[in-house]
Amino acid sequence: MLPRSIAAGLGLLTLLMATQAGASISLSATRIVFDGEHKEANITVRNGNQDVLIQSWVDTSDAQASAAPFAVTPPLARIFAKEQQLLRILYQGSGMPADRESVIWLNVQEIPQAAASDNTLQLAVRQRIKIFFRPAGLPGSALSAPAQLEWQLQKRGAESWLSVKNPTLYHVSMADIKLQAGQQTELAADSTMIAPGAEKQFSVKQLGGYETVQLSFSSINDYGAQDKYTAQLSTRLTAKATEARTRQ
Repeated sequence: MLPRSIAAGLGLLTLLMATQAGASISLSATRIVFDGEHKEANITVRNGNQDVLIQSWVDTSDAQASAAPFAVTPPLARIFAKEQQLLRILYQGSGMPADRESVIWLNVQEIPQAAASDNTLQLAVRQRIKIFFRPAGLPGSALSAPAQLEWQLQKRGAESWLSVKNPTLYHVSMADIKLQAGQQTELAADSTMIAPGAEKQFSVKQLGGYETVQLSFSSINDYGAQDKYTAQLSTRLTAKATEARTRQ
């Protein structure tokens, strides 16, 4: 059993975290599609129960965190309780690939107000979402890209792999990539994103003894919804998935 002092401290920490979480900011979308034909894209930041100051910026990746040729206006903004703020993401006009879709990141961080009393825990909440930059006149479409993925079941000695190649010019975000053979089902990947021209492989352990398996996955579209796809895979043969009729 925890000592009373520790238990009381944990209870206070939980209460403070719950209070702060209730006042956190939220974004109006889970992703932004930036059309290269336009100079800007917009997103709305909604506030909770307390006045907050937000800081917003764009970077290229988690590891690199380098500058991107975009600006966010306003970079700093105060949002009153129960109100919202429109953010404009502006492209400087150069610096991004023109022959394929690119992904950068929008960061929106809440800067909490000064604590009214000492010994108060404050949590800074940062929202981070993808910006899909699509150059003007890019051939094909993001909607058709999931059906163009090339899937293959491969075997190397005692090991089996599920490989997928993206021949399109668009990123494909996927969830719940599953393989099924008989009564057995294996989750190859919970979620992943494959870039244009890239290839990924997933280890298949439970279904390595099967020559033919059923593939299913969900593709996340521009609106954040999931479209289901299925395909029949045979060892060393390339296959493409078709969209199921039901959507989530």
